[in-house]
Amino acid sequence: MSNLGHEILIPSNNKREMHDSQENRVRLNDLSDCVLLHILSYLNSIQAVQTCILSTRWKHLWKYIPTVKLHYSRNSPTVKRFDIFLSNMLALRDNSIALQALDLDRGLIEPQLLEKILNCVYSHNAHIRQLEISAISQSYPILSCVSSCKALTSLKLSLYNIGNKNYSETLFPKSLNLPLLTSLYLVNFTFCGFENGCVEPFSPFTKLNSLVIRHSKIKKAHILHISNETLVDLAMRYNSFNFVEIQLSTPSLCRFTFPDSLDQKICGTGLSCVKHVNIDAPQNSYLMKHRFVLLGWLRDLASVESLKLTSITLQILSLVPDLLKVKLPSLCNLKSLEV
Repeated sequence: MSNLGHEILIPSNNKREMHDSQENRVRLNDLSDCVLLHILSYLNSIQAVQTCILSTRWKHLWKYIPTVKLHYSRNSPTVKRFDIFLSNMLALRDNSIALQALDLDRGLIEPQLLEKILNCVYSHNAHIRQLEISAISQSYPILSCVSSCKALTSLKLSLYNIGNKNYSETLFPKSLNLPLLTSLYLVNFTFCGFENGCVEPFSPFTKLNSLVIRHSKIKKAHILHISNETLVDLAMRYNSFNFVEIQLSTPSLCRFTFPDSLDQKICGTGLSCVKHVNIDAPQNSYLMKHRFVLLGWLRDLASVESLKLTSITLQILSLVPDLLKVKLPSLCNLKSLEV
């Protein structure tokens, strides 16, 4: 590796003792490369490369790690050195080793560097199973790259496009074919509706098990229809709910974190089978207006076994007239209540 790469891997202000006891070194050296690669794959890529420098035998081992994990934080090198490391690592990595997972949390990123990352994903699109990208950049076809990764089982995207004034919206494609996807986590997306005023973005994912939607919004629609036969876990948080209704066609739904907006009607077959519920009403809720909304949700939860409520949620419910006299047969199976 170049001297520049070496400088990045061991910052001068973060040096520490590089030699363990002879006994520990012998134990580690007894491990096979396969086991070492498995251990290294759990580390942030910077830490993985730093670890490999500790031994002559290991010094090239990082090139064969099947995962790339890079999170920029306060403890990371400077932005420039971080980007140089990322660029060098992608260039020097053994490309014959299939990339199985990529996890990038960079924040603001130059388009040229993002292009290098996506080219790496493209070149391994038949093998990559887990993809996480959190980035701010000029518009770039990230989703077209994602759509080529047919082996994906887990996808987490937090994308902010730089517009002329503010971060522009990222449109979720109306057609995205990922046949093996089981986990989907989306932040800052816009879902566009059809002519019938309904948006139904998740039905193509026939193996989806977990879905999280955060800081997202609906456009040209008044109904969000979540239709999925296999969905077990659903969470909706901090979204801009500029629509009136959520329809759930989710017969396998078991865990549900309710939207923090209390203005949407929630209907469909999904609520009747939910067993684990989290309701976190926002601080700015209009208490009188939303009391019967919450009560209606509780009535529809026919199978709930565990219920997690916030103090604000209880405060709103307390405004229901004669609440203690209200019969809630839906809570007859309740085993756990957490506030």
